[in-house]
Formats: sequence, C-alpha cells, structure tokens
Amino acid sequence: MENDTLEKEQYYEAIYQAVKMNKREEFRDLFLRLHDRDQHEVFYLLYPENKRKISDFLTPEEFAEIFEWMAIEDQEAAVANLPEAFMTEVFNEMAADDVARFFTDSEDTDSAAILALMDEEESRHVQELMAYEPETAGSIMTKEFISVRYKQTTSQVINMLRKIGNDAETIYYLYVIDDQGALVGVLSLRDLLLAPETEVVENIMFNQVVSVKDTEDQEVVARLAQDYDLLAVPVTDAEGKILGIITVDDILDILEEEVTEDFNEFAAISRTEDDRKPTALSAAKARIPWIIVLLFLGMLTGELVGVFEETLNEVVVLATFIPILMATAGNVGTQSLAVAVRNLSLEDESNKVSFFKTVKNELGAGVIMGLVAAMVMIAIVLVFYQNPVLAFILAVSMFITVAISTVIGTTIPAIITKTKIDPAVASGPFITTINDTISLAIYFSIATLLLESL
Repeated sequence: MENDTLEKEQYYEAIYQAVKMNKREEFRDLFLRLHDRDQHEVFYLLYPENKRKISDFLTPEEFAEIFEWMAIEDQEAAVANLPEAFMTEVFNEMAADDVARFFTDSEDTDSAAILALMDEEESRHVQELMAYEPETAGSIMTKEFISVRYKQTTSQVINMLRKIGNDAETIYYLYVIDDQGALVGVLSLRDLLLAPETEVVENIMFNQVVSVKDTEDQEVVARLAQDYDLLAVPVTDAEGKILGIITVDDILDILEEEVTEDFNEFAAISRTEDDRKPTALSAAKARIPWIIVLLFLGMLTGELVGVFEETLNEVVVLATFIPILMATAGNVGTQSLAVAVRNLSLEDESNKVSFFKTVKNELGAGVIMGLVAAMVMIAIVLVFYQNPVLAFILAVSMFITVAISTVIGTTIPAIITKTKIDPAVASGPFITTINDTISLAIYFSIATLLLESL
C-alpha cells in the first residue's frame, strides 16, 4: 500500500512538472491515463497559476468530466480563473442537470451571462430545469435520455443508438413513447439485443412503467428507486409525457442529502440557507432556538435537585450516581428514538412495524436492559459502599429509568408526527433532557422514601 502511494505521488509529480514546463503533450499523455476522480485531485492540487493553463492543455469536453467531480467552491474557482469562452464550452458539454445544479448552488457565478453565451438548445434545457422548485423531480432530472417509438423495429433502434448513444446519460433503459409523446413502456438494452432484428418494440417492451411526476419531491424518487431497484427513474408531466430521467448517481446524492439533513436534526441543528458556506454567526443562529428550548427543559432538572436538596444533604453519596443515571437514560432514549424515527420514515407498509408493536418491542428490550443494569449497579454498590439499601435504591431506579426511557424515545416521535412535523426534530438532546428529568425524579423519590433506612 505504501509503495502504491509512493508511485502515485511520483506520477503526480511528473504531471506537475509537465504543467510547470509547459509540456502540453507530455501532460496530456500522463493526465488522460488517470480516472476522472484522480484527474480532479491533480487539478485541485495544482498551483493557481498552473490551473489557468488547463484551458490550453485540455479540451472543454475533457475538462467537463473533471468539473462534475468538483466541490461547488472549486467549480466557482474554475469559472473565475479560466477563460469565459472555454468555460462556456465546458457547460455546453455537460449534462443539463449538472449545469443547472451548479448555477442553482453557486452564489458567485453570473449564470445569466453564461446562459446567454451557451448553445441555444443547451441553455434552454438548463433554464427549464432551473425553473422547477428546488428538491423536486423536475429540478434534478436530466434531459439526456433516449426515447423510441413503440412501432419501431429493434434494428432501427440499434442503428439510432449507434448514432446518438454517446449523448445520453444512460442507454441501459430506453423509454418507449406513443405518437403523442406519452410514456407507454420501457425497453432494456438486454431485451433489445436479444430480440430478432424485425421485432417491433411494443412486443418486447415492459409496459408496467414506474415513473414520477415532475413536481414530486426528490425523496419520493429516491425511495421509489430503492423499492424497485431502478438504475433510472423516468419523469413525466401531468399528461404523462416523458420530460427526463433521474439516474442512480443523482439518487445516491439525494439519499446522502436526506441522511445528512436527518442527522443534523437528530443533533438539534436546524438547516439554514447558509449551510454551504457556514460561519460562526450562521451556525449559532441555527442552533440558538434549540439551545433555548433545552435550557428551559434543563431548568426542570435543576429544580428537581433543589426540591430534593434535603435528601442530598442527608446522604451525600446519592449525588455520586446522578451522572450515571442521567447518561444511561439519555443513551437508551436516543437509541429508541433512532428505531422509532426510522420506522416512521418508511414508506413501504410491508416493512413498517406498527406503533404499538414498536413500543412493545422497545419496552421489552428496556426491561431486559434495565434488569442487567440493575444487577450491575447492585454489584458495584455492594463492593465499593457495602450499603444494601443504597444498592436497592439504585437498582430499582435504574430498572424503571431504562424501561421508561425506551417508551419515551419511541412515543415522542410518533406524537410529533401527528402534528405534521418531521419526527427527526424529536432530537437526541430533546429526548435526553426529558429522560434526565424523569430519571432524577424517580431516583430521588425512591431515595426519599427510604431515607431513614440509609
């Protein structure tokens, strides 16, 4: 592995030297052997003055492949530093959905000026995609797909593929349309190649087509692709006419985006328009509402400690176990929350577990975990404190706390869902604070009842 890394560094160094010495052919020979991903890495590592030479060393088509791998900040830097005419041709070579995504996400690029310079047809396709609401199927679909007429023969389709196949995002699915342009079927490349040359498309196409409307939410598209194991999902208008397709690479991006969004909400971090270029101020603004809510909830915990102050003064050792109880309650509650939110987010009813069964399962798990935790606490207290009453208090408190925490972590997301709010907002910190308060109430209540025996 170390030798591979060394060889890679030496190879990259040879490319850097070719750029520095303006050896165009040597650069192209070395650079174009690399995978697109590695080409992007090399470009990223070049000094700014050498990056500007790329327009002389590569064609717009070649650079378009690299541009698609870049992060938005690097794409903006490329547009700013490379000649306008060169970048215009790069955008002409790229898929319309990738160009539209860049123009939508970029804050520093004059998209209107570039669109005016692009080829008329390419510019029109990009503007059509940008006109859709963000995070809809229409906004992320690509126009580079192949449609065939249902009355065409397989030999006609194959001849057409040889001419225009390179311009399509994918050729593994061919979309069959009728005379009005409505989507009526899908033809796989496999079925096309295995059919006789004189066979008509409508006889070999699959007519149970899974598609989405252009206004559908992108998360629905991702789930549909997962459910039906699709490499691409066709997008239609209200009349059933095919407008574009959404390919698996874009679907994976959607899934990553949705998971990131849910993760942020679990951590009580609100999504803002400044997420791409976060600053200390924007991060603070996003988190302050949750912090304030949690502060008020945390005050309940503080008040509980005050209410049971006399109990603590009588038996100071009780304070030693407060962090253990609170941490356990918070962890158990967050685990149950994750199970509940995942179940609530499932669209497929066959994979979905009913609410009452989820609560039952989590409560059962909580009882078992509570018994184990209680026995561990008994052993610890008897070994280090030789106090059977204290061991009993902690064991009972731990058992009840763990069992209740699982129920709270399961039920709160369901309650929030009923209010039409994303269940992920029932975040870890929110559940943890509630469980902290309840665990302390249980602990001190039992301790107060048995105070004289301590």
